[in-house]
Amino acid sequence: MNRKTPAAALSMNRRQWLLRNSAGLAGALGLGTVANLTLGTKPARAGDYQALVCIFLYGGNDGLNTIVPTDTARYNQYAAVRRGLALPRTSLLPMTGINYGMHPSLSALAPAWAEGKLAPVFNLGTLVRPMSKAQFRALPGSSSEIPSNLFSHSDQQIEWETGHTHAMSRSGWGGRASAALQTVNPVISVAGSTRFGLTETISPLVLPDTPGDGFGAWVLAADVQQYAPFIARKDALNVLYASGQDTELGEAYATAQRNAFSVSERLGGLVAIEPGGTGALAAIDTAFAPLMAGQGELTTGLAGQLYQIAKLIAGSATVGGDKQMFFAALDGFDTHGNQLVAGAPTTGNHANLLKELGDALGAFYAAMKALQLDDAVTAFTQSDFGRTFTPNNSTGTDHAWGNTHLVLGGAVNGGTSYGTFPELALGGINDVGVDSWELQGRWLPTTSVDQYAATLLAWFGASDAQLNSVLPNLTNFGANRGLGFL
Repeated sequence: MNRKTPAAALSMNRRQWLLRNSAGLAGALGLGTVANLTLGTKPARAGDYQALVCIFLYGGNDGLNTIVPTDTARYNQYAAVRRGLALPRTSLLPMTGINYGMHPSLSALAPAWAEGKLAPVFNLGTLVRPMSKAQFRALPGSSSEIPSNLFSHSDQQIEWETGHTHAMSRSGWGGRASAALQTVNPVISVAGSTRFGLTETISPLVLPDTPGDGFGAWVLAADVQQYAPFIARKDALNVLYASGQDTELGEAYATAQRNAFSVSERLGGLVAIEPGGTGALAAIDTAFAPLMAGQGELTTGLAGQLYQIAKLIAGSATVGGDKQMFFAALDGFDTHGNQLVAGAPTTGNHANLLKELGDALGAFYAAMKALQLDDAVTAFTQSDFGRTFTPNNSTGTDHAWGNTHLVLGGAVNGGTSYGTFPELALGGINDVGVDSWELQGRWLPTTSVDQYAATLLAWFGASDAQLNSVLPNLTNFGANRGLGFL
């Protein structure tokens, strides 16, 4: 695992805790009966509703094998350096209109590309300001002009999630944007606690990562709802938390508990809905049907997370507010070994991860279309960093810098690419290496996290002044604030 607190571990801890305490929590939280667990036949939402959905690919996705150039000159450069990791050109999914192809495991995203609703953004990374290779090489490693601890998982994850380039910020750019825009809810995470959704005073709202996870079995139990000891416990806790506290810390804790009761009563029903169960929407279930097992269980973790988010978007009248940010995650992208089985492009660790990503995102986009919400919802990827252009001796790749990311949604100006694809030359203008031992193809980013986030947040309704406040390095990029993909 590459995260300091992996989402999978957080999910397991939460699941075990919920199951051990389910009966007590049900009575205490008063989550309601079957009658109020439905989404309704149509999603109710404000006319100006918008949602941003971040999917963080923990470990550092290999963007160079996610989107590959297909013109002869660049493909030959790619194949010569990548050797056994090179995807056969004939295996790539065509991206009509540009000289690139998608990894064959992303076939579920092909319809979105054909509709012009998917866009790759090239050579993105953490940057303080625009920087040439010569400028980068001239600076000492300790310079404040260089993002701190490049190629470090934990530091670069923090810098991508916070929009700060020195891994010192407590708050995330999602959290700060939510605060600046005064959204009704904080960032909602279905991937455990995350720096992305933090503000200086508010944590993200963390919900289970699987439909009905720890909720469905007990929210619906009438005997639990009517069990006198649990009702008495809830009443006692309400009195306790409503009372004035002697210290600021005590008051903060009481406020957090009051909010927890309120949120649980409001969202418990939505969280409890399982595929095919009471209150499920056919539009969502149909979109995710290819990823469901026999009992309506989602077959992959990311599919479960995006199913949860789809429900919350469809139930926005219950969730509250006309703007909402969500956070999901997929771990395992630290592919130092066994990244690809030579000659079999849809096998190996990276192919499996991209299939999970593509299938889940494709189902989510199909659900948004079926709900007629696709123009209101934009999904985008983030990751620690890219991978080296040269493979290592373990049929894998190592930590690098600039990377390719994907943006998906009805409002996306897709069918084309954004950013600047790196020059595929070891030791060239985009490779930060000079000496022979460091010529690995660690691309110096040409587009920053700030510009990427600013494009997303401007669509989301943030003003220029709010963008400057949320993204501390944005002003260093002058007029090149937005990338145009929305």
